[in-house]
Amino acid sequence: MNTYDFGGRVALVTGGASGIGAATVELLRTCGAQVAVLDLNLDGVREDVLGVQGDVTRSSEVDAAITQVESDLGNLDVLVCSAGVGGESLPAIDVPDEEWRRVFAVNCDGTFFCNRAVVRRMVPRGYGRIVNVASIAGKEGNPMAAAYSASKAAVIGMTKSIGKEVAGTGVLVNCIAPAVIDTPILGQLSDEHIGYMIERIPLNRTGKPEEVARLIAYLASEDMSFSTGACFDISGGRAVY
Repeated sequence: MNTYDFGGRVALVTGGASGIGAATVELLRTCGAQVAVLDLNLDGVREDVLGVQGDVTRSSEVDAAITQVESDLGNLDVLVCSAGVGGESLPAIDVPDEEWRRVFAVNCDGTFFCNRAVVRRMVPRGYGRIVNVASIAGKEGNPMAAAYSASKAAVIGMTKSIGKEVAGTGVLVNCIAPAVIDTPILGQLSDEHIGYMIERIPLNRTGKPEEVARLIAYLASEDMSFSTGACFDISGGRAVY
């Protein structure tokens, strides 16, 4: 497995207690980073990882968490926004107002609050890497997932905007668009919804969290120096644009 040198770097992973986030935490830690996790549930977070309990949908909690991370570990160099929810598998006409707002609050608002908070710190220091976890649904739109698809499209658009705003400051902002990955979020989806997604993957399988973490690690590393505001595909061939 390829490794990157994160020695001396401090990273924060939202949603880092499970799924893609947890795999990313493990890889960054293995590569030498000091890592913090911001999550509602810290069960399973390693003792050598700083666990901060908080809700990304509340900007005040995001700001407080980042202040704590920098106080305990040092200046933040890397942010990975992996916190997300799949939402209920429903036709758009049946999605309640509360469900629409819940999905957007976590996937879109939470990502924005975290990006805003760390950009304020990273830009004056002249260095930073931000990786937002979007989804193939944000590119193509999945049926029975209007809220999820729209919220992830918002993450892609947000990434492009912020990446261009801070271009030239030393802070690079990119996102990834995974297809269906074998994580606990699948438990929120119907078998029909999961089947629809797998059928459209040329490699004919779900992805593994560790595979996604490797792409995130590259985008979070110093090796990645000439991309910002971009969306990187990791979909088993479902979408390559």
